[in-house]
Amino acid sequence: MAVSRTKTPISEQPPHERIKNFKEVCLGYTLEEGRAEASRCLQCKDAPCVPGCPVAIDIPGFILAIRDGDMPGAVKIMSRYTNLPAVCGRVCPQETQCEGVCRLGRAKNVEPVAIGKLERLVADWNYAQPTALAAEIPPVKAGRVAVIGSGPAGLTVAGDLAKLGYEVTMYEALHAPGGVLIYGIPEFRLPKFIVAKEIEAITGLGVKFEPNVVTGLTVTMQEIMRDFDACFIGVGAGAPNFQGIPGTALSGVYSASEYLTRINLMHAYEFPSYDTPVKRSRSVVVIGGGNVAMDAARSAKRLGADEVAIVYRRSLTEMPARIEEYHHAVEEGITFHWQTNPTEYTDDGSGKLRGVNCIRTELGEPDSSGRRRPVPIPGSEFFIEADTAIEAIGQGANRVLLSAFPELELNKRGYIEADPKTGATSVPGVFAGGDIVTGAATVILAMGAGKDAAAAIDEFVKSKKNK
Repeated sequence: MAVSRTKTPISEQPPHERIKNFKEVCLGYTLEEGRAEASRCLQCKDAPCVPGCPVAIDIPGFILAIRDGDMPGAVKIMSRYTNLPAVCGRVCPQETQCEGVCRLGRAKNVEPVAIGKLERLVADWNYAQPTALAAEIPPVKAGRVAVIGSGPAGLTVAGDLAKLGYEVTMYEALHAPGGVLIYGIPEFRLPKFIVAKEIEAITGLGVKFEPNVVTGLTVTMQEIMRDFDACFIGVGAGAPNFQGIPGTALSGVYSASEYLTRINLMHAYEFPSYDTPVKRSRSVVVIGGGNVAMDAARSAKRLGADEVAIVYRRSLTEMPARIEEYHHAVEEGITFHWQTNPTEYTDDGSGKLRGVNCIRTELGEPDSSGRRRPVPIPGSEFFIEADTAIEAIGQGANRVLLSAFPELELNKRGYIEADPKTGATSVPGVFAGGDIVTGAATVILAMGAGKDAAAAIDEFVKSKKNK
């Protein structure tokens, strides 16, 4: 039977409708559509998609189960490898990972298998059942482990160790678990109830969740090291970066972190049903070219802004955002100023933002990131009128825990120094992973670090108890 050259079409909200709400854009595959897409998989013997996945899911295995109509079998296969399948199926950059190396997609004018969308289908199907399939937990407790931070890295560590029989306590500074999955990613890309389902499955394994605990203040690392056999730090990189150009202190200039946290975690998009207000803007400029910039711009559009523009100092080719998110942003009327840098935020005379002075750039030699360095073009200055500017240029390490735990070795960028294969830090029994080690990266890379750390923690605790 001939294999379709294109992915099975998937339903989405039309752009003219979705810019007026925060409901999920992609509506997902039906079972019939999923089986049709699964039938495109070549079932390669060497399966390049598996090493292309940071958590090494048996991709051909679960896709074959979908094709055969065995959804419980697909769930069982996937649950061996990932604790966050519904999240990964929605927000992971499959186009540069598993799908990027799909052998089907290497043929000329042939699209790879929609692996991410199929992963989402399996997870959503499982959560829609009256009783979701759950992993078996060993009856004997192997030890006690503390997990600091409940983002994707911490959730992965907690889930994997619980499956191995560990008693896991997870500490979270905020009032809700999920980390960046909750405060950083908008509802239209990752619905909160999906994250809640994933966390419910993890706590169902016996993981204990402690909210409103700021490690380093509410509880000390010394107390944690005394009470637990090992500890994992996955607090992310939540301190926003600013360019520091003139006018940054003006009213109307936000970090993307604050803007999205108000909207996502604190439900400001549902004001006044929730009492967290968020500014209703007329004209918005977002600085940056990553997924966070796309999320901020698309959120502003949904909050009623007439004009939303993204200013990025490089070109579309160098843009780090997912191409899917870029296409959605274009469909929703977001405009782009490529190879442009802001130079100053201007005052309207009352301390509020009037607009953004910008300058065009050209790409020079590669910088330390390997991307070509933007170089300002003299005489190319121009002005963008705006009452809101949102900087989405990355985040740094939060210093609360790090300052309270000076024994922990940091690298020159201020992140935790940890073994890239195990997550082991300079303090025996303390492991770390995710953005607090690498700097801001993707959900799936944080999960991969969490999976590696969980295996290393298991080995560490067993060796300590056998001494």
